Parts: sequence; C-alpha cells; structure tokens
Amino acid sequence: MLVKEEEMDKKNKKAQVTVFIIIAVILVAAVALFFVLRENIFVGHSIPASIQPVYNTFLSCVEQDALTGIDVLESQAGYIELPDFEPGSAYMPFSNQLDFLGNPIPYWYYVSGNNIQKEQVPSKNLMQEHLGDYIENEIRNCVFENYYEQGFEITQGIPKASVNINDNTVSVDLDMSLSISKGEDSSVIKNHKLSVKTELGRLYNNAKKVYANEQNNLFLENYAVDTLRLYAPVDGVEITCSPKTWNADSVFDDLQNAIEANTLSLKVKGEKNDYFVVDAGTDSDIDVRFLNSKNWANGFEVNPSEGVVMMSKPVGNQPGLGILGFCYAPYHFVYNIRYPVLVQVYSDSSEEIFQFPVAVVLQGNKPREALDSSGSTIDAPELCKYKNTEIQVNVYDTKLNLVDADISYECFSEFCEIGKTSSGILRDNFPQCVNGFIAARAKGFEDTKYQYSTTNDGSADIIMDKLYEININLKLDNKDYGKDAIISFISDESSKTIVYPEQKIIELSEGQYEIQIYVYKNSTIKIAETTQEQCVEVSKSGLGGIFGMKEEKCFDIVIPEQIISNAISGGGKENYYILESELQNSKSIEINAESLPVPTSIEQLQSNYLLFEERGLDINFR
Repeated sequence: MLVKEEEMDKKNKKAQVTVFIIIAVILVAAVALFFVLRENIFVGHSIPASIQPVYNTFLSCVEQDALTGIDVLESQAGYIELPDFEPGSAYMPFSNQLDFLGNPIPYWYYVSGNNIQKEQVPSKNLMQEHLGDYIENEIRNCVFENYYEQGFEITQGIPKASVNINDNTVSVDLDMSLSISKGEDSSVIKNHKLSVKTELGRLYNNAKKVYANEQNNLFLENYAVDTLRLYAPVDGVEITCSPKTWNADSVFDDLQNAIEANTLSLKVKGEKNDYFVVDAGTDSDIDVRFLNSKNWANGFEVNPSEGVVMMSKPVGNQPGLGILGFCYAPYHFVYNIRYPVLVQVYSDSSEEIFQFPVAVVLQGNKPREALDSSGSTIDAPELCKYKNTEIQVNVYDTKLNLVDADISYECFSEFCEIGKTSSGILRDNFPQCVNGFIAARAKGFEDTKYQYSTTNDGSADIIMDKLYEININLKLDNKDYGKDAIISFISDESSKTIVYPEQKIIELSEGQYEIQIYVYKNSTIKIAETTQEQCVEVSKSGLGGIFGMKEEKCFDIVIPEQIISNAISGGGKENYYILESELQNSKSIEINAESLPVPTSIEQLQSNYLLFEERGLDINFR
C-alpha cells in the first residue's frame, strides 16, 4: 500500500508541473502577443484620457485636410493636380484651362490650339486618388506645438490614405502609425477612419448630367446661334442705293454683351415654355448657374470684311442696271465664334458649388459637331499631322531688325500653326509641301506670306512691313468735308476701308495702293411703284406633262415705291505708291476729291458712277 501511495504522489507532482508549464507558456505567449499587437490595441475609447485630446486634434486635421481637398476638387472641375498646360493659338484662343478670378479651372471640353476637340472630364476614381494624395501630403503639417510645450512626444509614420466619394459623404481611411506619449501614458494608433459630410459626389454626378446634355444636344451652341442672329447682322437686304456698313468691333462688342447677359439668364428650373429653361436632367433640388465674361479668352471672326468694316454693296445703281428701277443692298456675313461658359452646380441645402468650364463653338454661323466620348476633330488638317522637315525661319523688319512673330504654314488651303519666333528666330518641323506659304503675323506689322517649299530642310528669311497709324483728312472741292464717305486703300495683299467721319485713323504700310473715295449726300430720288410681267416655261398639266410638253405661264412682279435718301455725290480713285518714309514722317494724309451732281433720278445716279470712274484724287502727306 505504501508503494502505491508513493507512485500516486509522483504522478500528482508530475501533473502539477505540467499545469505550471502550460500556464507559463500561456503567459509568455500572452506577453509576446501583447507586444506584437500593442500598436492596434489602443484605439477609440482605449486611448488614455490624457492622450485623447491630442488624437482628437489629429482627427480634426484629417477632417480639415479632407474638406480643403474637397473644396479644391469642387472649384477646379474635379482636379487637385491640374493637367499639363496646353496653350491656345491665334486660331483657337482656348488653352485647356479657364482663368477664373486668377484661378485655373480645367475645361471639360475645349478646342486645342491646333483645332482638335478635346475632353478632360475626371472620373470619380481619379478624384478619389487626388483627394487621397492631398490628405497624405497635408496631414504631416498638422500643428501639435501646444502639446509639445505640455511635454507630449508625438511621432508620425508614413501615411497612406484611401478615399471613397459617396453622394452625401466622403469616407477617409488613413493608415499611418501615430505614436503619442506623456509620462507613463502612451498610445500607438495605426488606422484612422472618419466620414466627412459633403455633397461632392452628388454635385459631381449632376454636373456630368449637364455636361452630357450639352455634348448630346449642344444647347449652349443653339442659344449662341439665336443670340448671333438677334444681335448681329447675318442675312438680309436693305432697300438703299448706298452701301450699308457696320463696324466689326462694335458688332462684336454688342454680341459679347448679349452673350454675357443671355448666358447668365439660362437656368434648369422654371416653366417648360420659358425660353431660358434648360432640361438638363438634374435632381429636383439641384440648381445650375451659367456664367460668361467678355474678359475671358474668346474669338470672333466675320467674313466678308475689310479691316473692321463690314459692308453690303448696293445692286441697281450701276451702269446698265437701270432697268431694275430700284436699288437694294443684300448681305450675308459668316461668323466663327468661340467663347467659354463656366457651369456652376449647387444644391439648395448647402453652400457647396461644383464648377467646370466648357468651350462654346460656332463654325460658319452653325453649332459645332457634337463630340462623341472618344473625342474628334473639327476639320483637322491632315497635312498638319506629319511635320517632318526642319526649317529655320528668320523674321526681320525693313531695317533688318529681328521681329518676334507667330509662324504658320499654308498649303492647298490647309493651315498649320507652327510656333512663335524667339528673338526673331524659329527652328521647328514643318509639313512637307511644294510651293506652300510661310505666314508671319506680328503686332504692329502687316501680315506677311512667303512662298517656300518644305520638301527639304532649310531656312527662310521673311521681311515684314511695319504698320503706321495715320490720320485721314478728307476734303471735297478743296474744302474740309465732315459728312458720310467711304475710304478704301486697296493693294494686292490687303484691302482696308474706313467709314468717314466716324473713323479717321487707318493703319498702312509701304506699298502700291488704289485709293478710292465714295462721298454720299442726301437725295430725294423717288422711284414710283412699277409692275413687271415675268414669264416662265412650266410642264403642262395632265397627259401632256407626262410626255414633257411645256407651256408658258406669266405673272406680275410688283416693285414697291422707293425713296433713295442717300446717293453718291462725289469721289474718285487714284493709284499711289506710299513710301515708308512718308508714313514715318507724316501725321496725316490729306485727300481731296471732286464733288458730283446730287442725283435726282436713277439715270443721274448711274451717270455719277460713270463719272466716278474718271475722277482722280489729290494725295498729300502732312
């Protein structure tokens, strides 16, 4: 029995030792696990009370950085890091960014300087990446100075932010080791999550709806066409025997003012029959504002025009057309218009605004072609895609001083922007062409073309004529004349016209000109109403028409009574070679013309045009 008891004691002792060993292993493992996972233990409410204010400040920094980044995204069309800058050109004034109150905003749609339609609409993923990168960069600048003075030790690790943009919130998940300690209290927090209240996601979604509507329906371009036809001369006929003129600068100024006002009148809420209401498909509580300013980059072109003068010339008063019995001045002007519109999307419940600009483009009085999702071109010249011949262009004035100028190349009616000279010199690749033209344009100089074949590398020297502003002093029968006249300087390269006396200054360069003066005075020519018979051949009705038989049908044309209140009563023309020295050393050109009889009938009016062809002019530089 004693032996058995001893054996039992030995077994119990072994069991006790085994239990202690197991407990020891568990304790060692628990301690090891504590040290391994301690960075993740103190989060949220596990942070000591003395350290919690520091962590709250850190979370406030994360939130403020997120809100600041969101504000930048909303104000910069969904971008924090802007796309690479692309400049515009003389042909297309847009860069890829709109300068709005000194801040660049990337266009969602624009036309590049080389006439290619482009889109740069950011995706939501790109916005999330930009915002995450912004938070990573800015969180290191969180200010803890007050806590350092209180004895806290704060260490930040490398941040890695993940952002998710929702309709009404932005979720931020920031992985970054943050160590905070003071005295015996310490915490290491690795993961930080917060949700920021913002309507960024919803505003962005509605902005894309407005943009899609514009790209599909071109509603901004259609409003632009209406504005053009309401505020500028496009098509029409004036019953007059004297030219009808417009000042292009004044027309463009009126048009810009109308575009600015009408664009601001556009809205997405209101009665359906309201002309200015746009059905953009936005949410019911979302509003949209459309902005334009004539101070933003824009382009206005009109043809035909002579300088700043748009003119419709009369028909019916020339020799041989007296049979018409009346005069009229038809006109048809073709405009190319380009301007930006800034779209601002906002809700009734917040102060947030998401904005993006688009370019509005009219080509030949018509809206541009709608752009598909992959982008396209507006008649992009095929020639310009293949620039493979290096040419050096040297630009001089007539005294061989170097001139900085914009250089382009024209070949078979195609136009390619090349670049701008630096200190009068440009070395760049040109498209290959035989007998094309290098064109130079510089402020204060006459536009110049130089015929040059670009089949081989080489260089070209271009000499530009300087433009001089000079006053025009018109005399009629050797007496100062201050009433209506049209003055033209016509050369092989260009034609310049002013409407006197509203315009008395003209820019001229050295060259051979035909100078023409048309003087107009009040007249009282009355043309009575007349009826003329007009006959035409038409197909016979019935069976005869089937076999191609014709018959004559006549009808009366009634020409209404007309009073010609303004008729040519003086002028003439003269060929004259203008020297640069005359332009440089003179303040004005004095032109004397002879008067003609004030016509009292359509026959006398036509006679005046015959006399005009024989009359010369006296030209003197003063």
